[in-house]
Amino acid sequence: MKRILTIQDISCIGKCSLTVALPIISAFGVETAVLPTAVLSAHTMFDGFTFRDLTDDIVPITEHWKKEKITFDSIYTGYLGSARQIDLISHLFSEFKTTDNLIIVDPVMADNGKLYPGFDKAFSANMAKLCQKADIIVPNITEASFMTGMDYKENYDESYIREMMKKLSALGARLSILTGVSFDKDKIGVMGYDREKDEYFYYENKRIDAVFHGTGDIFSSTFTGALSREKTWKEAIPIAADYTARCIQLTVNDDNRSWYGVNFEEAIPYLLERIIK
Repeated sequence: MKRILTIQDISCIGKCSLTVALPIISAFGVETAVLPTAVLSAHTMFDGFTFRDLTDDIVPITEHWKKEKITFDSIYTGYLGSARQIDLISHLFSEFKTTDNLIIVDPVMADNGKLYPGFDKAFSANMAKLCQKADIIVPNITEASFMTGMDYKENYDESYIREMMKKLSALGARLSILTGVSFDKDKIGVMGYDREKDEYFYYENKRIDAVFHGTGDIFSSTFTGALSREKTWKEAIPIAADYTARCIQLTVNDDNRSWYGVNFEEAIPYLLERIIK
């Protein structure tokens, strides 16, 4: 059985980060190891959430893994809360990278043209350095704009996206997967770029008029899980995009839905069908 390590925070309530990564990747039949970077009572859209920083635990945990000679087929990072955590995870990459495994970085730090609270341009520069060590990066357009130095645009054409992807690839990753790409107001998609082959791939879904927390984590976790099942990146993008869209649609259709996340659990049977195909 393959083993994937996912590194991000855990919100006890909220359907994001580790609370979606662990069950989704496990659904692919993959052992999912976790390295929590923080524990929150609920995600940051809740008022009065509690927060426990676990930065000081990262090194002791990884030192124990090295003593036990534990290895990983993939390492997938999500939200990292500080420059120090980025530095520690960069070191972890150096310690656990092999010629056969994959490092996947989702540089969770910004959306809608703005950095998340507590982050600044220095943080985005550090994240760009972390992406240099990745095989695959999965930013949204805002995150990509900060890491490449390009102006953020809400209205753009394909040439803007292709230029952005070229600049993302210059950071060092072989594959750049850009989420939240839209060339039609009624559709939303994902653009991939293979630097070695100079090859683009675009996949889109019908846009659903709803916004929910955690959908980026769902996409990245599903994409990572699909790769673990020997899917190519061009096969993994549609699986991840379709599953994310299904999660959103099921939530929109649910009159009793929670406000803080999507019904990804309800869509897991659909995901299993896609895995088997």
